[in-house]
Amino acid sequence: MSDESLVSLACAVLTVSDTRSAGDDTSGNLLAHSLAHAGHQCVRRDIVKDDVYQIRRVISDWIADPEVQVILTTGGTGFSHRDHTPEAIVPLLDREIPGFGELFRQISYTEIGSSTIQSRAFAGSANQTLIFCLPGSNNACETAWSQIIREQLDSSHRPCNFATQYKQREEDN
Repeated sequence: MSDESLVSLACAVLTVSDTRSAGDDTSGNLLAHSLAHAGHQCVRRDIVKDDVYQIRRVISDWIADPEVQVILTTGGTGFSHRDHTPEAIVPLLDREIPGFGELFRQISYTEIGSSTIQSRAFAGSANQTLIFCLPGSNNACETAWSQIIREQLDSSHRPCNFATQYKQREEDN
């Protein structure tokens, strides 16, 4: 398959953090750069406090935005009392992708051992928008991107990928 036939997706990156700012958002930067390197566009980017309603507000806006096909979030998926990303986003999903979280934790186990059970990384879709929710560490974002998401957003990946499904959405609009 030639590069001309590769699907470029319109993506958004949301950092969920009580401490990060645009100047030190290393995991958000990693994801935005990874998307660009893979030929996708980062069309939206934001940072919100780890608050159910602030997270839900941004994600709801992006789900409703026909220009956003994929959302990547970083942060808020741990097990502390301040981690609210799953509670904010799961109710918005039309469908979950359970294999993502399972595979992420399996891969992470080889890197961080049993601490992986405290990751609540997950994925799903809402209003034909694909959503991946990742932990906030650079290492976790790199693992998720390089070992799962990059291939699934690559229209040449076989036997299947999400990019070709979202190309169809682009053509329908």
